[in-house]
Amino acid sequence: MYLSSLSLLHFKNFTELEIQFSKGINGIVGKNGSGKTNILDAVHYLSMCKSYLNTIDRQNIQFDQSFFSINGDWSNEDKNYNVHCAFKLGAKKVFKINKKEYEKLAEHIGRFPVVFISPYDGDLIAEGSELRRKWMDGILSQIDKEYLEHIQRYAKVLEQRNALLKNMYEHRLFDRESIDVWDFQLVQVGQKIHEKRKTFLEEFIPVFNRFYNEIGLENEEVHIEYRSQLNDGDFMELLKSSERKDAATQYTNVGTHKDDLTFNIKGHPVKKFGSQGQQKSFLISLRIAQYDWLKQHKGLKPVLLLDDIFDKLDNSRVARLIELVTTDYFGQVIVTDTDPRRMKELFESLPIEKKLFELNNGEISTILE
Repeated sequence: MYLSSLSLLHFKNFTELEIQFSKGINGIVGKNGSGKTNILDAVHYLSMCKSYLNTIDRQNIQFDQSFFSINGDWSNEDKNYNVHCAFKLGAKKVFKINKKEYEKLAEHIGRFPVVFISPYDGDLIAEGSELRRKWMDGILSQIDKEYLEHIQRYAKVLEQRNALLKNMYEHRLFDRESIDVWDFQLVQVGQKIHEKRKTFLEEFIPVFNRFYNEIGLENEEVHIEYRSQLNDGDFMELLKSSERKDAATQYTNVGTHKDDLTFNIKGHPVKKFGSQGQQKSFLISLRIAQYDWLKQHKGLKPVLLLDDIFDKLDNSRVARLIELVTTDYFGQVIVTDTDPRRMKELFESLPIEKKLFELNNGEISTILE
């Protein structure tokens, strides 16, 4: 699976842009702020129906314009697919494949998988649990449509239960019958989410450990732990025991919406004790393991997007990463950097199909192929 062409209209900083990609490795060089990351984000749009960086569609329209469109041609063996995404102010987002519009965007997610490695991935370590849950959900949703339905259903039920708790607090009345209705639905779908997350991580963690040892410079012990209130307790019993607290806080305090992952290196949190290089290696290994898991479960190679990989990575780690992702095991790769000379030297040494582009003032040119 690879993206052969991409065209943008009024997307972010681009008035208009067209690129013809190699099915091997593609490099995009340009100054900071030139729009390199926006090109990768457009590829992500064509896969996941949304921006990797800013999920509010209207904020991805070029300044002083009223719409944007993204068009891409995907190839998989002998089959070709044209995917079109458009968003106009005041209207719903439109997604089409071979000119046929989807009834639901969920029908598209997972058909053309991508894995995005970005400097913003540091938030997975530094920020709160919601980002780590969304990361898990994003992977599983590309494989399991039922799981996607589960998390959407859970969110709606949780919203209704919280609204009821707020209403009961305001009226100083505890409505047992109504709470039981939402508890039953929350437990029914929450248990399924917990089991699927647990199974996913049992498969994923050994793959992650293997890739970390390939990319890292020394044999460091790393570990991911799945923390869930449902690991050690019955969900319904947890809800019952939390009733008083829920009533006081007007919020559901137990459930899979509180799940989290802990990232450790040498027995300590990566967030506090990992160097910048170790944290970067940890995050890249997460994404490469994500790639491996998607490939194994979908039976095709996702497109790998590497944004500014030289940032906070020393040359030896970069060399290991590039050596890894240009093997036959991986498919199409699109990588960005600010240094044309460094990228040209790197690309000239690669024995695979390649293209190197330079981005300048909204215009793109090919400087090596």
